[in-house]
Amino acid sequence: MKTFASLDRRQALIGAAAALGWETAQARSRSMGLSRTGVQQMKTLLEGHVARGSAPGLVALVSRGNDTETVVAGRMSLDGAEPMRRDAIFRLASMTKPVTAVAALMLVEDGKLRLDEPVEPLLPELADRRVLKTLAAPVEDTVPARRPITVEDVLTFRLGWGVLFDPELPIQKLVADLPGFGMPDPTSPLTFDAYMRRLHEAPLMAQPGERWLYTAGSNVLGVLVARAAGQPLDAVFQERILGPLGMTDTGFWIPQEKVGRTVTGYFPQDGKLELFDKPDGRYVRPPAFPAGDSGLVSTADDFATFARFLTTGLAPDGRRLISQASLKAMQTNHLTPAQIKDGAEILGPGRGWGYGLGVVVEPNVDGVAPGAYGWNGGFGTSWFNDPAKGLTAILLTQRVFDSADPPQLHKDFWRAAYAAAV
Repeated sequence: MKTFASLDRRQALIGAAAALGWETAQARSRSMGLSRTGVQQMKTLLEGHVARGSAPGLVALVSRGNDTETVVAGRMSLDGAEPMRRDAIFRLASMTKPVTAVAALMLVEDGKLRLDEPVEPLLPELADRRVLKTLAAPVEDTVPARRPITVEDVLTFRLGWGVLFDPELPIQKLVADLPGFGMPDPTSPLTFDAYMRRLHEAPLMAQPGERWLYTAGSNVLGVLVARAAGQPLDAVFQERILGPLGMTDTGFWIPQEKVGRTVTGYFPQDGKLELFDKPDGRYVRPPAFPAGDSGLVSTADDFATFARFLTTGLAPDGRRLISQASLKAMQTNHLTPAQIKDGAEILGPGRGWGYGLGVVVEPNVDGVAPGAYGWNGGFGTSWFNDPAKGLTAILLTQRVFDSADPPQLHKDFWRAAYAAAV
């Protein structure tokens, strides 16, 4: 049984020793700080990007040990006069994924899920899967799946479904309107049960465990978490993660009293920024489908709280919410070299995949060091933690990415964050 809840005595002693080493590392990181010169250079760089139109506005947060610095630049909207504010609410898009993964790992620790078990007891719609012979094949041209889909397949995005970039493929046409197979849309009318009925009709794109395919796994995981917990996904998040961490500005929708703190979203089109979503637009009501891959909104400080939590597993009051073993598994690459190569277009250079987030496995042109982990949100956000440096770096903008490759603004910020941590 692959679970974090059933450690024997020897494993517990090993875990205690590892925790002691981790506590020593944490004490060392708290003694670290940020360079004043580096922070000023980062501020100048980000303000320059805003002045050149890279984004209408931004909030950047860099933290190391007990030292946290923020940069707030630009405006809340392209045509408005209101300056950007530190507590501005942004659409996180794919930075939702690690939150969903944490919820799942908490249920693994509770014994309600096992990593190596098939998902069929909780997701009977996924029993007896068929698999396309080729991606270009008609959706009826299938072979039987060689084995069931497991919980770990879903966490690692190797369940056999994901977004494809050829809209003419028959399978992509079949699933294009489903959450996780296209651009995030909080207005989807599907419920979790309706979503699973639709997935039941679709063959897998690859054999379970075979390929890394992006994003749909987090939505299947969201359904799995809700059914295992016996609660709606937003309730699980609130009870297990957001509430205990004090993340009061994070959720699947924006209450009316917070609309005024929400940025306007923009999509790049023909060299200009076109309106994507107004503050009182798609996120002002509870969604029928709380998307585990993309549905959350949040602030820089709220997400920094979550990022710090991923280094400790502790709530601010000292309660342990998740074990170090679970966090370690989450932050460890689980892909083979071939799977990393196959997914490189989305993973980016030098990155593998853990549970719900990217893991840097080798030096790369983007400058984020091996051992760092995090992920980006295609609506204009990015984040990483570097345990070796004790560094957290978060950048929130309201400019949707042009492609899976983040804009230069984000890459420049990553390098500037490292320069401030010398």
